[in-house]
Amino acid sequence: MNQRARWHVRDIILLALIGILFGVIFLGTNFIYDGLTVALTPVGLAPLANDISMGLWIMAGPLAGFMLRIPGAGFLGEFLAAVGEMFFGGQWGASTMISGAIQGVAIELGFTLTGYRFYNWITLLLTTLTSTVGTFAWDMFRNGYAAFSPKMLFLLLVVRFISIFFFGGILVKLITSLLERSHVLHR
Repeated sequence: MNQRARWHVRDIILLALIGILFGVIFLGTNFIYDGLTVALTPVGLAPLANDISMGLWIMAGPLAGFMLRIPGAGFLGEFLAAVGEMFFGGQWGASTMISGAIQGVAIELGFTLTGYRFYNWITLLLTTLTSTVGTFAWDMFRNGYAAFSPKMLFLLLVVRFISIFFFGGILVKLITSLLERSHVLHR
């Protein structure tokens, strides 16, 4: 277990800032999602809009977990960002909190699998895998993905994995590396 597994005031403030910032980003992602849905509907690929934008909606949890390195930070970062999106007027209202909780649990599972000991590319790959599987299972239920053909399901799953790996993996690693190099994050 991480030696610094206790919460400090600065951690809570950083987590709140991540939640607020990503609440705004998630709200902006709603417009991207809507535009993608409109663009993809004529070719019968409207469901892809959700999977293309999923990486943006997942980013708060891995960033919080990777920056704070405290058990529960990934879940709380994702959930607080979802709450922020809801309060800023997100189009899905209170159901955003359910999605945020499910996304947060899926993200936190990736950190849990490493025992909160490693914060590297393997950890980001695990959070990507658990986020992809967890959110995809939720969409099977919530958004009716179970009605799609196996070929379409495979396409949706692959696109979701790529999106989450890019935004919740590569960009998170770049952001935390830049913050470490600039001595904003002290390790």
